[in-house]
Amino acid sequence: MASFSQFGNDLHTGKRSFDIVGRRKTWYLVAVVSLFVAIVVPQLRGGFVFGIEFTGGSEFKISQVADQDQGAAADAVTEVVPLATPRVSSVSTTGIRVQTDQLTSDETREIRAALADAYAVPIEQVTASFIGPVWGQDITGQAVRGLLIFLVLAAIGMALYFRTWKMSVAAMTALMHDLVITAGIYGITGFEITPAAVIGFLTILGYSLYDTVVVFDKIRENTSEAGAETRTLAESVNLAVNQTLVRSINTSVVAVLPVASILFIGTLVLGAGTLRDISLALLIGIVAGAYSTIFIASPLYAQIRSAEPAVRRADQKVLAQRAKAGPALRVAAEVST
Repeated sequence: MASFSQFGNDLHTGKRSFDIVGRRKTWYLVAVVSLFVAIVVPQLRGGFVFGIEFTGGSEFKISQVADQDQGAAADAVTEVVPLATPRVSSVSTTGIRVQTDQLTSDETREIRAALADAYAVPIEQVTASFIGPVWGQDITGQAVRGLLIFLVLAAIGMALYFRTWKMSVAAMTALMHDLVITAGIYGITGFEITPAAVIGFLTILGYSLYDTVVVFDKIRENTSEAGAETRTLAESVNLAVNQTLVRSINTSVVAVLPVASILFIGTLVLGAGTLRDISLALLIGIVAGAYSTIFIASPLYAQIRSAEPAVRRADQKVLAQRAKAGPALRVAAEVST
């Protein structure tokens, strides 16, 4: 523990430093490759799998079954509707959920009876419900609007808080990275995108934004404090990232552990789809958010600001003073020895 504390102290004082901003092209390449995989691979697999809440359809739930054999449910459905493509999943430790496309009343009644026979339960333990396509489209529209409103308000809030649109652009770029990566992993693994998953998406955007604000606060402090004139802008940004690096790691680890526990319990123990969907989105987003804050948002902000004429002149002045001081420092070292 003491060594890790010393490590964090060395990063904060600048005694030890990782050149994160200077190697931004490497981090950008990693991000671009990740985004490419997250966008292309789900399309090669046939696109994203949306839950019944978005697409509409029929849903059956069988409770208190002795054997959660998912194949029995699929066979029961296809016996009634041969062209159906049922999606079967476990609910808790004694339940089965079956989702299909929209069915007629007669097909719904026959499938209820077939499921009851397949699992040897009374037909009263098989419930049926359906969601119309219009309602599903409305939910989809609301989810998209909610996401866009969040991004717009977050961008405006960042610009007002830091009094510069450049930090807002860098932060929004990191947020979009997190969203695409999280959605891409859902598409790659075949997990359904449900309203619970959308809630998880919005939650991780808030988490990533909070982490970015902390780092940007330190950047603003470093660029305005006494002694900032002895560093280039990129060096001040890099110092801020290093000073908050241990905090970002600790915050991410502390957040990941309970979320991973919820994911494990929700998936393997309780079989609760809502817990699984929210916790999976949170787990992916926390990891992606930690990366984007450190390796995308901060280097991108430094790159945008470095193009300003005033910043260029200030950086050139710092480098010129450092070059003049170099020979004098070497002479002083030789005299002292």
